Amino acid sequence: KLQMTKSAVLKQIQFGVSLCKSFTERVEFSAEDATRSDVGFLKEAMACAIENGATILNVPDTVGYATPVEYGLLISEIVSLCKNNQAIVSCHCHNDLGLAVANSLAAIAAGARQVEGCINGIGERAGNAALEEVVMALRTRSDIFKVQSKLETTKLLSLSQLVSHITGIPVQPNKAIVGKNAFAHEAGIHQHGVLNERTTYEIMAPEDVGFSQSNLVLGKHSGRHALRSRLETLGYSLSDAELKDIFFEFKKLADKKKEIHDADLHALVTTSIRNVVDFYEVLRVEFKSGSDLTPKARVSIRMGERTLEAESVGDGPVNAAFEAIKVAIKTSDIRLSDYSISAISSGSDAQGRVNVRIQKGDLLAQGQSTHTDIVVASAKAFVCALNHLHYQEDLNREPSSIESSSSGFLAIGAG
Repeated sequence: KLQMTKSAVLKQIQFGVSLCKSFTERVEFSAEDATRSDVGFLKEAMACAIENGATILNVPDTVGYATPVEYGLLISEIVSLCKNNQAIVSCHCHNDLGLAVANSLAAIAAGARQVEGCINGIGERAGNAALEEVVMALRTRSDIFKVQSKLETTKLLSLSQLVSHITGIPVQPNKAIVGKNAFAHEAGIHQHGVLNERTTYEIMAPEDVGFSQSNLVLGKHSGRHALRSRLETLGYSLSDAELKDIFFEFKKLADKKKEIHDADLHALVTTSIRNVVDFYEVLRVEFKSGSDLTPKARVSIRMGERTLEAESVGDGPVNAAFEAIKVAIKTSDIRLSDYSISAISSGSDAQGRVNVRIQKGDLLAQGQSTHTDIVVASAKAFVCALNHLHYQEDLNREPSSIESSSSGFLAIGAG
């Protein structure tokens, strides 16, 4: 890919790692597609990185090609280079063959002490190693791996739900560790066994990953203290001002639905606390639709000090609302590239979570919103995506700058 000779690659490693080392003591070198590389030259490249100051050596399985046995052997080869220094060997596994977690655990068994992955396994193509699975495997099978992670496992479920909400990628019900069925027992013989002795069919306690036996359900009579307590349990640390804003939205939602669940609270927090300043805001959505009616929608959009109004017809009320928004803001070059909707809690009064992805030229933007009315949620998600698109366009108009990081960590290479 680089069209470089081996000697040129080594010179580039020497230059890059040395440059990083001039800024910080902690430098990670990553060798893209390490698992399909010539092992001899890979070791030579890693040795060069160590000599020039690298403190972490990352061994990526970039295309998810390796199997646990061969990946473990490769990690052992790199670990052997670090016997006389303090360099840490890291693994970075992709899931193309469904082996990312297995390969990561094989790497740990072989001496790797850093795992790179993602919550819920999200990532390029088929995704990366699911960190929550790696962490709980280490904890549950400490007799095998004999290493520990300091990660607070009781936050895994809330973190997974937060990532799912922000990215718009739902967690499958039978997903290990954090899926809603991960600790569900339907078969009668399993239920009987768990009631008598839970370890018969549970190798982990649900509470260890954040499932609560007493999942507090909030409602319209719940106060600010109860809300803060539940949000803190879910992992949110909020200022008084932030809590005030969220409590206001919480009360509005409680007037619309009887019970408010954890998923509702995640949606409230991530909607209320955002870094993107709204360029557009949905003020009102009205629509008509039915089996014998042509779907029509009318929207009112705030843009600065102006209020824009427009109406349009469409294939359905959601499509009509999108078309009305485009008429209101006078744009026709926005393409809807993805749309999904799901209920974020149980019950017929559940909020609908809508995720929208739009495209304008080479720019992609995503928006999410929740509401008990799915057409309103869809309109707000579409406008949220428009705000992100506007933010990106502003960034492209401004000159780029490089700011120094206070993390004390630089990485060179690829995974």
